[in-house]
Amino acid sequence: MGAFFVRRILTMIAVFLLITVIIFWLVHMAPGDPVSRLIPIDEYNAGTPAFIAQKRHDLGLDQPLIVQYFRWFGNAVQGNLGYSVASGRPVSSMIGERISPTIELMGLSLALGILIALPLGILAAVRKNGITDYLATVVSLVTISTPTFFLGIIAIYVFSLKLHLLPSSGMSNPNDGSPADLVRHLIMPVLILGLATAGQLTRYVRSSMLSELTSEYVRTALAKGMPMWQVLFKHVLRNALIPIITVIAIFLPGLLGGAVVVEQIFAWPGMGQLAVTAVTRQDNSVIIAFALLVSILVLLSNLLADVLYAVVDPRVVLK
Repeated sequence: MGAFFVRRILTMIAVFLLITVIIFWLVHMAPGDPVSRLIPIDEYNAGTPAFIAQKRHDLGLDQPLIVQYFRWFGNAVQGNLGYSVASGRPVSSMIGERISPTIELMGLSLALGILIALPLGILAAVRKNGITDYLATVVSLVTISTPTFFLGIIAIYVFSLKLHLLPSSGMSNPNDGSPADLVRHLIMPVLILGLATAGQLTRYVRSSMLSELTSEYVRTALAKGMPMWQVLFKHVLRNALIPIITVIAIFLPGLLGGAVVVEQIFAWPGMGQLAVTAVTRQDNSVIIAFALLVSILVLLSNLLADVLYAVVDPRVVLK
């Protein structure tokens, strides 16, 4: 197993280095000039070109792209991700402030999605073509086909504007800040993101369970008198978890993408809101940091999935 981890980590490092090159190149090849966005339109005058040229020189943006990359990479390996062009603050500090709210939102949403999808998908598979199966299919299709921003707007309209039960935005009330207040602010964004995750995951759970329920070992166990619930949870579910783990590993980076939309709707002070603001301001250092964070999440999710395969199924050997 030790050799497996060494190989995987070396591979991940090589892939990550390639990703940094691609992301850095794509961001800097995008049209527009981040420095020119610092100047209000009403202040564009004869001195503007000289100011832009001087600012680009100060930031090193007038150097060849390869030089800029190696300078950025040298600083990044030391924990210095550069400075925001828009605010002048260190990017690492900005991410440090925003990553915790995003982890809270993503973690709770994933947990909610799994808690909904697993029992719903199992019931749909066991009672195939029954009322439960049709109900699970309808719920799954509705949550998959309805955009999260639309669900978010409906939730704000119903629970905030009409019923006045939940706050419509932010992470806490400035005059409160208690754990109960945080929970009230979390309910709607977690529910929206969790339902979107559950809708997709339910279909995979159902499909994986149906595939296992037709296996010979299930008929043999039932013929020997083993109760159905024991067959399901001791054998079928465990064997069905391999593809489900794969799907969840794929969902993890996708949750960060979904959080971008949800955080913008509910004004949640996380990485998603920071990314949207950086894109609108063409704040390249922040955009690169966010893209690299997504890349790291993808690589770690794949590694975690491989480890869980061996935990769930003893036949899987990491070597």
